[in-house]
Amino acid sequence: MSGLRIEVLGAGIIGLTVADELARRGHDVTVIDPRPARGASYAAAGMLSPAAEVWHGEEELLRLGLESLRLWPELAGRLRVELRQHGSLLVGADAGDLQQVDRQVELLARHGHPVEPLDRAAVREREPTLARVAGGALLPGEASVDPREVCAALLQRVPVAAAPRGRTDVTVVATGAGLPGPFAGLVSGVRGEILRLRSDDPPTRTVRGWSAGEPVYVVPRGDGRVVIGATSERHDGPAVVTGGGVHRLLGAARRLWPAVDRAELLETTARDRPATADGLPLVGPSGVDGVLLAAGHHRHGVLLAPLTAQLVVDHLETGRVDPVLDPRRPMEGMR
Repeated sequence: MSGLRIEVLGAGIIGLTVADELARRGHDVTVIDPRPARGASYAAAGMLSPAAEVWHGEEELLRLGLESLRLWPELAGRLRVELRQHGSLLVGADAGDLQQVDRQVELLARHGHPVEPLDRAAVREREPTLARVAGGALLPGEASVDPREVCAALLQRVPVAAAPRGRTDVTVVATGAGLPGPFAGLVSGVRGEILRLRSDDPPTRTVRGWSAGEPVYVVPRGDGRVVIGATSERHDGPAVVTGGGVHRLLGAARRLWPAVDRAELLETTARDRPATADGLPLVGPSGVDGVLLAAGHHRHGVLLAPLTAQLVVDHLETGRVDPVLDPRRPMEGMR
């Protein structure tokens, strides 16, 4: 089915990627957002890290993430944005932190995913900018992008309006942590604070680690800019940067990457990530005629953007729905 008149609500990386794919397949698309690309995508670090992100009980996210990661080279090439394919380095600052790395390695090995355990010397050999951490592991297939760059490229390809334009055949709701009724209870906001710095000694690849029990990541952009993140807090107030959040992030990052002391602090940002009750996104028919959801991606929005776009358009054309992501599935603990 082609030539539909479609409105996509939300101009974050999910909504824009969905809109671009719809337009590529012959649909008449407009994205509706009064503040395009200023939500969670604006804050996101842009890690394409399905293996580094997965944890026990989240194996479906590993499958989905790996499937979407395979789509990223084509999307990045089409948009002419940089795709940094240097892998991810998991590290533990001390022996207790290294146990977290070991659990991750064990989980990935059980699923047949390539991972290379590293001792202290091997970590320093791979990443000389790091402190003398206890050890780590290399995930060679992972990558990163700059979500702001991706969104800017997508905004050049799809029309965006501040308000709905009138009659549509289909509406795709991709409004992040603020879904409209009757869908508002399907997601809740999880605040994430993130820092951007400039360094003359950045790491060469994404570093994800545990530092005195605190999870932290350090993501280089390739031009001296570095992203450090991210806090995670469920709350009912506005997403604001807090002194405690900045302190925790800088302290945790410093124990892994000492050059943070000399880096210029450029920006602090806070946004709400859209989380669902079962931790899985909502992609497909909403149960309301003519309305699809592309929402609830929590911390995986950048990674899953191309797969989400493909699934939304495939559903319109073939009726296909991934049952794991079906918005009509029962979920415990819905608000």
